[in-house]
Amino acid sequence: MSERSGMDEITQDLAAEQAALESVVSGLDRGGWSTPTAAAGWDVRETIVHVAFFDDTARLAIVDPAAFAELLDRAMRAGFDVPAAHAHLSGPEVFAWWQEARVGLLAALRPLDPKHRIPWFGPPMSARSFATARLMETWSHGWDVAEALGRPDPPTDRLRHVAHLGVVTRGWSYAVRGRPVPEEPVRVELEAPSGAEWTWGPDGIPDVVRGLALDFCLAVTQRRPVDATALEVTGPMAREWMDLAQAFAGVATTTDPDRSRT
Repeated sequence: MSERSGMDEITQDLAAEQAALESVVSGLDRGGWSTPTAAAGWDVRETIVHVAFFDDTARLAIVDPAAFAELLDRAMRAGFDVPAAHAHLSGPEVFAWWQEARVGLLAALRPLDPKHRIPWFGPPMSARSFATARLMETWSHGWDVAEALGRPDPPTDRLRHVAHLGVVTRGWSYAVRGRPVPEEPVRVELEAPSGAEWTWGPDGIPDVVRGLALDFCLAVTQRRPVDATALEVTGPMAREWMDLAQAFAGVATTTDPDRSRT
């Protein structure tokens, strides 16, 4: 298998997820760009600013790790408010920026060895995991935007990438809070949008998360509190994890209870 072929599936799915979000925001008028989302304080334009900035920064981390390290150091020392720093950009300007950023990111990702390590705001990640994380961010922020605009698309089996990331970041959800990572496993059993069954973890254990893949993805990306989904969560370790679940890098956050609305 060639190095490029190892990244084909995830980069194709990332491109498809980006295209889905593009179809939601393409051609918005000023009112559309200023529509508030369920993320407190963020409208549609600010959400796409966030996606564009991190797609652009992800490309930088791949092609110029030294420049990314300088940016990371500045961010750690001084902090930054990404939407505020780009408040001068109109919605169409943000859209054009994101179009360029996402094309550049895909071009940087495609030729990589899937195991190539890329620095990031959390721990360094393999190229495959890095691309998966960008897909997760695109999908989750895209969910916010599509929901705000009343333009939701049916879920697709691309959610498998998001669900897998949600599972493998169980330990991260504890570590980012300074808590010991439990040794007890949790099984995850999900129904895919296509009707297929996706599973992780050993069978026959007491701690299980079971339900629709969409509900699981909404919970681990903190788009819905777990109790606002139809997930069946059995066992204390499963419950504890789902209350902490955080599939994305950065500081520890908890799900806004206001997101329980449908």
